[in-house]
Amino acid sequence: MHVTLLNPNTNPDTTSDMVAIAREACPEFRVTGLTAHFGASLITTEAELAESARAVEALAPQISDSAAVIVAAFGDPALEKLRNMVACPVIGIAEAAMSEAATGGRRFAVVTTTPDLSRRIAERASDYGHARFAGTWVTPGDPVVVMSNQDNLIRALGTTCLRAVAEGRAEAIIIGGGPLARAARALTRTIDVPLIEPVPEAMRRARQQIMAGQI
Repeated sequence: MHVTLLNPNTNPDTTSDMVAIAREACPEFRVTGLTAHFGASLITTEAELAESARAVEALAPQISDSAAVIVAAFGDPALEKLRNMVACPVIGIAEAAMSEAATGGRRFAVVTTTPDLSRRIAERASDYGHARFAGTWVTPGDPVVVMSNQDNLIRALGTTCLRAVAEGRAEAIIIGGGPLARAARALTRTIDVPLIEPVPEAMRRARQQIMAGQI
């Protein structure tokens, strides 16, 4: 079966990274990626997130022969609109990750690099009904600079995860952002609480919905 992963930013390398991680999570599915044709190469502001929603909608005509679609930016841009545009399940990576992080009533935090998206992340947590959201914890410094070096990014995220646990009493942590997918994979064994990777969680949620639709 075929799953289409939509990258709402314009960076094809990010698309390739996320597709590889999605395939690893659910190797039984064929995963292809579509990259936004316009907008930001890295979504760091609410204005860029709003533009990415329009870019996601513009990709809808390219979706074909898909059993599910994944919207792979952490604000889940255009998620609700896209569900009315295509005839298959549409999963947002924030929606899927938050659902898993909140399992058993856990208190969870989001760790990310983009302070200007903190309000939108909190809105999404509220939209999805998560009362035990411990907030968004942001790496220090300019997100473009932080993300320009993978080793530095991993260190910055790791330090911020430790703060979210110690100061925010987080019982699970989400690494929030499609472009952070590779760094999230590197951190999974270094944090003492469950660390949720949004892209694999979205794939597992897609698999559940596909299988449920076949019953």
